[in-house]
Amino acid sequence: MTADICGTSIEEIKDILKIRLSKKRYTHSLNVSDAAVRLAERYGGDKEKCRLAGLVHDICKEIPNEEQLVMGKKSIIPLSSVEEKIPALYHAAAGAWYIEHVLHISDEDVLMAVRYHTAARAGMSKTEEIIYLADLISEDRSYKDVARMRKLAFEDIDKAMLEALRFSISDVLAKGSLIPESTTQAYNTYAEKSR
Repeated sequence: MTADICGTSIEEIKDILKIRLSKKRYTHSLNVSDAAVRLAERYGGDKEKCRLAGLVHDICKEIPNEEQLVMGKKSIIPLSSVEEKIPALYHAAAGAWYIEHVLHISDEDVLMAVRYHTAARAGMSKTEEIIYLADLISEDRSYKDVARMRKLAFEDIDKAMLEALRFSISDVLAKGSLIPESTTQAYNTYAEKSR
């Protein structure tokens, strides 16, 4: 049960999210949670951890960047020097700090899934992989190849991670942004697995 993980019910967490997030972001969080549970069922993951991490992954997405940065620097794994230059990544580390210190979620798997749902890393747990993919394939997503990505996510988790990382990296490169070391390391890990 979720209470075993954080002492807060799913309904209480949803109430907190309704206050902290726009309707669109709240709907996205519900969709990611649903996708995460389905992926957990497919790959033998912990459904309750995945449900919870999916719900709270964007809990700090809509607060000011300055607040995200402060929390992100104190997170379970603080923002790297490269991540500090990429405001779009702040919310993941900030979210991990927030759920640990405000919601009192101490489960490291959930904390790391929230922390790395945008940047990824080498050595991701099954829960981390599931949340990374669930965020990319949630029902509200509508990018060009989303149907193919949804199909792949349920066929082979390693191939899906590699394709998801390719997609993310090419998007970042097209924007001329920096790529965190953890993302490069994650890509290399999954590329090596697929050889």
